[in-house]
Amino acid sequence: MASTRRAFQSAAPTLADVAERAGVSRQTVSNAINNPELLRSDTLERVRATIAELGYQPNRAARNLRTRASHLIGMRFAPAQEGTANAAMDRFVHSLVEATNEAGYHVLLFAADDEEPVGGYDALLRATAVDAFVVTDTYLGNPQAVALEDQGAPFVAFGRPWDHPDAGHPWVDVDGAAGTALATEHLRAKGHERIAWLGWRADSHLGEDRRAGWQRVMDADGLATTGLAVRVEDTLEAGRVAAGRLLDQSPGVAPTAFVCASDTLAMGVMQELWWRQIAPGTQVAVAGFDDSQVAQVAPPGLTSVRQPLEAAAVEVVHALSGLLATPRLPAEGVLLEPTLSIRGTS
Repeated sequence: MASTRRAFQSAAPTLADVAERAGVSRQTVSNAINNPELLRSDTLERVRATIAELGYQPNRAARNLRTRASHLIGMRFAPAQEGTANAAMDRFVHSLVEATNEAGYHVLLFAADDEEPVGGYDALLRATAVDAFVVTDTYLGNPQAVALEDQGAPFVAFGRPWDHPDAGHPWVDVDGAAGTALATEHLRAKGHERIAWLGWRADSHLGEDRRAGWQRVMDADGLATTGLAVRVEDTLEAGRVAAGRLLDQSPGVAPTAFVCASDTLAMGVMQELWWRQIAPGTQVAVAGFDDSQVAQVAPPGLTSVRQPLEAAAVEVVHALSGLLATPRLPAEGVLLEPTLSIRGTS
């Protein structure tokens, strides 16, 4: 995290530097620049003196909070991972473009760079090219939100601030636990008791959130989960191998159904079932997450949790409008409920 901040500080002092030197909050520094009438005279004088001492120059992108000069919203966009069925972000971006257009804005996509995750943001801030950002990567240790906060740049996160639940920026997310609970309850209604979970690594907040829904339903029904939960990488092959190991257990121990953290893992399970000449949805049921196009077309149709990405995009734009309002509206978090698309695999 510290190396990311130094990348910004190497060129110019940040709002966070001013706040630390002056012994005030970042919001106080922002008020000194944008709303000086809100501060006591001695505090205002101290902050202004520190700004002069450090040579801090407020970025114009943050000041465009009121002017909406560019009408552009920046968003870092990573290519889809090869070998997966995950295209949810494509659907979200399409919905975001439509929602921003209706609100009088446009989305400016810029390429992701894993080696310099804040580089694209820095370039746009220096060019004052955008009014605000949408941040989509909120996994453990991601530096983007911290860097943007240090620069005083407005942004909305699509995803909860997992590491900082009290963060002050607005966010929109989908309740993954509610989604997997829906899938597990559906399989329970079909009579399944040995329901396995295929999820991601333990350091994935998103994966653990989805796992919690499966665990909650299994615990509520007094069903055993020991030996039924597996954490793997999000690839089709990993899902296939994990499913095979679980299915190789003795009868009465092996699962009769799978709930998966993604459609990619679910498709791996289906592939293993086909190789074993087991028709998905007959002897063994499968449920995925994301309701991808693959889920909708692969026979016999994959039951999958569908995220309300269109509604999420509308909420993100609503939050952006609040950031760009005068005065700025309070930041809030919005958690949306998913639905379950039921198909032949269950």
